[in-house]
Amino acid sequence: MRILSLLIALQAFGLNFAIAQKFGYIDSDFILKKMPEYGKAQNEIDQLSASWQKEIEDMQKKVEGLYSSYQAEQVLLTEAMKQERIDEIKKKETELKDYQKKVFGFGGLFFLKKQELIKPLQDKVFDATEKVAKANRLAIIFDKSGELVMIYTDPVTTILICSGGTGSRRSERQSEITKRSY
Repeated sequence: MRILSLLIALQAFGLNFAIAQKFGYIDSDFILKKMPEYGKAQNEIDQLSASWQKEIEDMQKKVEGLYSSYQAEQVLLTEAMKQERIDEIKKKETELKDYQKKVFGFGGLFFLKKQELIKPLQDKVFDATEKVAKANRLAIIFDKSGELVMIYTDPVTTILICSGGTGSRRSERQSEITKRSY
């Protein structure tokens, strides 16, 4: 009788304890900062960024110079000359904005260079993380450097959970409740 009641209890509550999952955490920023290659890549990115920023500031000074000369000479200019100067200033401003987008916008030169230099280093960290996860049989590893992000999941555990390994009774109950509520 005890065995029968034990089997019924296991059937009712599931075997959740049988597939307990182990989790891990890493701080990828900390790991990357300890890598000498990351420091070199970061210095190169900083130098490029500074040179691009200087170019943008020079372009801004030229636009400001054009505008201040226009302000000073505005009284002496005819309407056609005023319009010509305003058009020239607007053209330089749009060139400046386009260059800023080209360099610092999403998918710009800065973004692409950073991705080119940092991505291989991040791949090294993620490969090492995967090896540690497999060696220690961790189901999930989170990166706590910025927001809490899941960077590794064990494919076997994922398949088991998706196929309804432990949550099948719960999903059946949820579907019954949903049907009743309509």
